Amino acid sequence: MKQIARLFAATLLAASLQTAMAGLSYAAEPIFPRAIRVGMTPMPGLSESKSFLGFESADHGVKVLVAELPGPAYEQVDAAFKAAPDGSLGKIKPESIETAAGKGYYTAEDATDGPDKVRRYSLIVPGGKGFSGYVAVQVAAVEANTYSDDAVKKMMASVAVRQQVPVAEQVAQMPFTVGELADFKTVRTLAPGAALLLADGDDDKGVEAAPFMVLGLIGSVPEQTDDRARFAQQSAAAIPGLRDAKVTVSEPIRIDGSPGFETRIDAVSGKDNTPVTVVQWLRFGGANVAMRVIGSSPKDQWESAFPRFRKVRDGLKGRG
Repeated sequence: MKQIARLFAATLLAASLQTAMAGLSYAAEPIFPRAIRVGMTPMPGLSESKSFLGFESADHGVKVLVAELPGPAYEQVDAAFKAAPDGSLGKIKPESIETAAGKGYYTAEDATDGPDKVRRYSLIVPGGKGFSGYVAVQVAAVEANTYSDDAVKKMMASVAVRQQVPVAEQVAQMPFTVGELADFKTVRTLAPGAALLLADGDDDKGVEAAPFMVLGLIGSVPEQTDDRARFAQQSAAAIPGLRDAKVTVSEPIRIDGSPGFETRIDAVSGKDNTPVTVVQWLRFGGANVAMRVIGSSPKDQWESAFPRFRKVRDGLKGRG
């Protein structure tokens, strides 16, 4: 159970991912924060937060964090609860409750946030293929009369999941527009408002087994042209999951009329040690920020994958 508690704590720390949508009114239908598959009917007085993924009150005394956990997370909690149905799992004893997503496990405890007394709640629910749903709530003691245990529990019972997030919803929050998806089967937000994955593969086999792309921004880019080659190679070398990497191309190019840099790497990736070719394009702009496009393909699919990568790259436009 300590491992599960640490997982919950880690989720609380990681739940500061940004989203931008406010002014929601109370409704009977669940509300899904953008680009996430977990939603709920928030309590009256809560609206979507501008600073984290979830909901909060106007005075910030009530915060509701919403997150997706790896698929096995719910199964681990479920197995632990079944192994100790009397609740003897530790100091915090979870309770099973029925939610719109299915049977969930719910906890409530008194705690402190600095000098202030608070009431904290958590809920984990089954998700779907590859994820579990998680909600953490913190209510300041001064808000306890308005946001009681019963009110929070009722809100938790409304937690629902969806299996897919509409592509337009995911793209809308990115700092760029995506004009071409090149027939990629999967579109998934890696970090709300920051990075997008396009893939032909899935989580079961690993995305490395088929062509995929990661679209995002990279900061702290050098202003001087002479420094960009070194920066491009360093950022390409930092692409996670690559082993035995060897740079095969490293050259400046023009992308949509802007200065850019192309780096190609031959490497091995994935649990099956798949030989891959990876291309990284950086398109430099203002404010020391560059648009970063990464395309990876098994070497035997490179010839057909590369034109698709270019289509996606050439369809990207900055906002504003």
